[in-house]
Amino acid sequence: MIDWSPSDIMHAPTFSRPDFHHSLLTCLLAAFVTVLAAGSARAEFQAGAVTGDVTPVTLPVFVNGGMTSRKTDQITTRLNARAIALADDETTIVICVVDSCMMPRPLLDEAKELASKRTGVPADHMLISATHTHTAGSCMGALGTPADPDYVPFLKERLADTIAAAIATLQPAKIGYAKIDANEYTAVRRWIRRPDRLAEDPFGNLTVRANMHSGRNWDDVTGESGPEDPDLSLISLQSTDGKPIAVLANFSMHYFSGERGISADYFGRFAEGLKERIAPGSGFVGIMSHGCSGDIWRRDYTRPETWEQFANIDEFSNGMVELAMQAYEGISYRADVDLAMAERRMTLKYRVPDKQRLEWAARIVEEMGDRLPKTTEEVYAREQIILHERQETEIVMQGVRIGDIGIATTPNETYAITGLKIKSASPLEKTMVIELANGGDGYIPPPEQHLFGGYNTWAARSAGLEVTAEPKIAETCIALLEEVTGKPRRDTSLTRGPAAQATASLQPAAWYRLDEFAGPRAVDSSGNANDGIYEPRVTYYLEGPKSEEFCRDGQVNRAAMFVGGRLQSRLTEPTDSYSVSLWIWNGMPNDGRDVSGWIFSRGRDWGLGAESEHLGIGGTSGHAGKLIFQHGPSGDSIVAGKTEIPRWTWQHVVFSRSGETVRVYLNGKLEIETTSPADFPPNLDRLFLGGRSDNAANWEGRLDEIAIFNRPLSELEVAQLARE
Repeated sequence: MIDWSPSDIMHAPTFSRPDFHHSLLTCLLAAFVTVLAAGSARAEFQAGAVTGDVTPVTLPVFVNGGMTSRKTDQITTRLNARAIALADDETTIVICVVDSCMMPRPLLDEAKELASKRTGVPADHMLISATHTHTAGSCMGALGTPADPDYVPFLKERLADTIAAAIATLQPAKIGYAKIDANEYTAVRRWIRRPDRLAEDPFGNLTVRANMHSGRNWDDVTGESGPEDPDLSLISLQSTDGKPIAVLANFSMHYFSGERGISADYFGRFAEGLKERIAPGSGFVGIMSHGCSGDIWRRDYTRPETWEQFANIDEFSNGMVELAMQAYEGISYRADVDLAMAERRMTLKYRVPDKQRLEWAARIVEEMGDRLPKTTEEVYAREQIILHERQETEIVMQGVRIGDIGIATTPNETYAITGLKIKSASPLEKTMVIELANGGDGYIPPPEQHLFGGYNTWAARSAGLEVTAEPKIAETCIALLEEVTGKPRRDTSLTRGPAAQATASLQPAAWYRLDEFAGPRAVDSSGNANDGIYEPRVTYYLEGPKSEEFCRDGQVNRAAMFVGGRLQSRLTEPTDSYSVSLWIWNGMPNDGRDVSGWIFSRGRDWGLGAESEHLGIGGTSGHAGKLIFQHGPSGDSIVAGKTEIPRWTWQHVVFSRSGETVRVYLNGKLEIETTSPADFPPNLDRLFLGGRSDNAANWEGRLDEIAIFNRPLSELEVAQLARE
């Protein structure tokens, strides 16, 4: 057996002479792989890991991650490719995580083919992903920055070297998995703007209803545009005698900005910190892979008191290491592990400019000449030309199974909801999703997010795929996990805690838990098949009220965020006696507009007839922050409650009609009692949740656990639903 350590290979003194280093390494690897191939077939799970230096040697170098181009000749921390090789009797897999902002698929395909020729491992059994540091050498053109011509071929060779070296270190091993909640270290950075506070896009249009970091100013926004994923997941590898080999971590946090020069960002600090805690001075390899972080950052805009928390990159990194160690210390290991891996390629269209935009872009680019863009307008003008020329692209997704652990990959900057969607449906409970893997194909907002605009949606190589890219990619990832496990996907619906059981026991005619990952259908959980229909301008899977009561086993209750759209339902028995129970979370300031928002309405679509009725929260026209009931089209009929409802808090509301008597309850207590005409036409069965029948002042905020009853509810039943 040849005796060497990964660090001896990848950090040899000859690093300053990369041509000599490469030749020596290639010869050594070729010899060692030959020895491996000559041996008897493996009959056990094996693992190996190495760290390879990929720091640019030709300086200055273009650095990716900004709107316009920049170069640096300063190296703050070195960049690395960290690789894990895994093998069983029949299959060898390599996972390589690289300190890079993003890497293009053609470059990675070439690196994999080069490594495959050296090792015999199929290229489609290699996974290469970027950490997404915004301070690495540029190997891919994006926005205003080109690929660095000297760095691209250098990186390709180093990636092939690292993969081959990882395979050369395979040894009998065992594996374990752990997961810990790291919610303090991540939060949603993309927030919904108020309907009267739209911002301008680079093309001169007021389209920005949601954008990154708009939550800094609470007066401008109604709430977060999606959920976060707080899970820090670890896959740990040890030799059969218990010596640490590697830990592959996965976390959804975009990056830690502020570093000067070339830097591996917090990803590199985490990896080195993990090594110092677990196996200092050894060949152990710590790795932080990038989770689904397209709409995620480290600052929680809902908690200003924490905005300066972890302001220092070392504090953040050390805190993450500490959490990882808490999880690591409880890992149990097994050696009876087999492997499976599948890959699928797909061609997707770009969102190319129309004739008018293309002419606008051509004029700007012609004025630029051969120079790089200097302004946001110039950046996006040039991007329109590039998308028009390319029209479409090929992307790569992979599914991996390591025993009872799953990994799915996307080549994109993927929103947290997409990662949650894949993990929830995965046949394996232990699943991580690695983004920016096997390509760098930009943001893929879920289709509904495209309606809200913002940087993550502006057509460019950084966000240019077709509107339906996200559901296609997510479905492919889930299907690949089914393929490598031979098992069907798991049910993603919510469990039923005591509050949900209480709702079910009252036998609603329709019950919408609003736990969908996407529209347009809101599933009726009552069993009566009275599904609702989401209108556009709703976003999904945000945190709902009282998770510990509505769900079991630590599951998070989920809610929909209404952004001017509504949920349409109907009364199965359209009489003058019915009730609607729901949880509300108002995103608008109480002084934000005439009516803060309409919660519920019965009437004709786009109409405001004399027979219609509506429940909402008052605004500047009167009764600010209080529940209001209106019958018919006239505001003169409004009756208001007495309690001002705080913004961004969950409240339980019940509307109950018994003939001409209307009662409205807030958190189990009677808030409004009035009489109102009950001469509804026999066919007036249409209900609107999250808005008024005429689409005026629709709800801006979350709704959850909507239950519709074909009868008035008693005070005891209202209290049961409110859980008071």
